[in-house]
Amino acid sequence: MAVNFRTNKDTGPRTNEQITASEVRVISSTGKQLGIISIREALNHAEDEGFDLVEVSPDANPPVCKIIDYGKLKYREQKSKKEAKKKQKTIEVKEIKMRPGINTHDYNVKLKALSKFINGGNKVKVSMRFRGREMEHQNLGFDLLKKLTEEVIEYAKVEVPPKSEGKQIMMILVPQIVK
Repeated sequence: MAVNFRTNKDTGPRTNEQITASEVRVISSTGKQLGIISIREALNHAEDEGFDLVEVSPDANPPVCKIIDYGKLKYREQKSKKEAKKKQKTIEVKEIKMRPGINTHDYNVKLKALSKFINGGNKVKVSMRFRGREMEHQNLGFDLLKKLTEEVIEYAKVEVPPKSEGKQIMMILVPQIVK
């Protein structure tokens, strides 16, 4: 039973004595409409049934209130929020580091790891580090990253193209969205 309540910032929907209207439309705990009655009479009905009077729709004229167990309602809301949070996927940024003179086998191992990360739904930061005289041949690094991009184009796309940052070249790949 999903009931949308308009909530005050911290306290939630108004209940029992917090309801300010003089007359309210009341729905019993069984779902039967009791009609428009005074707030006193509505509170008495709720007390007779052993539940709380909860304001479901405060903007209606007159406000709509329902007789339900407020503690159970809050528990269900917490449970549904927790369940929704479980289903959320957090995207991590994985990093793969390479050198410009990388061997073919090592390159294939990095490529396999990259595809595993991308297929897992994560972003991948590919960084190419340069040392010493390698700095003079950054074009080799750009070529290698271009080759890498062409090999993963079926399942990944470039979010941040290769760019030089000090002694390294960096680019970010994200999973390709299949439509």
